Amino acid sequence: MPSTYENLRADIITAMKARDTATATALRTMDAAIQRAAMDASKPIDEALVLATFRKAVKNLTDAKAEFEKGGRADLVAANTAEIAILAKYLPAGLGAAKLEALVTEVIAATGATTKKDMGKVIGALKQRPEAGLIDFGAVSKVVQSKLA
Repeated sequence: MPSTYENLRADIITAMKARDTATATALRTMDAAIQRAAMDASKPIDEALVLATFRKAVKNLTDAKAEFEKGGRADLVAANTAEIAILAKYLPAGLGAAKLEALVTEVIAATGATTKKDMGKVIGALKQRPEAGLIDFGAVSKVVQSKLA
């Protein structure tokens, strides 16, 4: 099964052949961001790096979209929405709320966390889990806080 990065590279070629400039531009930008992230980290391109780069790009686009909405820039909102849709298909589906809560409960028990001061320890342990690529750490923060309150 091809990796996410291999799929990205193949989709760039497909978009270029189809003369789909919006998709080709978004994917080529991601390719460059992934290569830059690999160079900055001084490590080879792997699935975790690719997914982290995609998540960061989608988050940045979502944040920018919110700002454009506040500013009344419908043209930029539409452009960001389209780019988010292009990039989001490369991200795996996240963990459901029930699975996320169960995982947090398990990690809290394993780390012995009891107060909000232990939140960093819990999130650090979650980042080491095999499911880390599927976890939305923004949502995790709220779940961990509620469990340690």
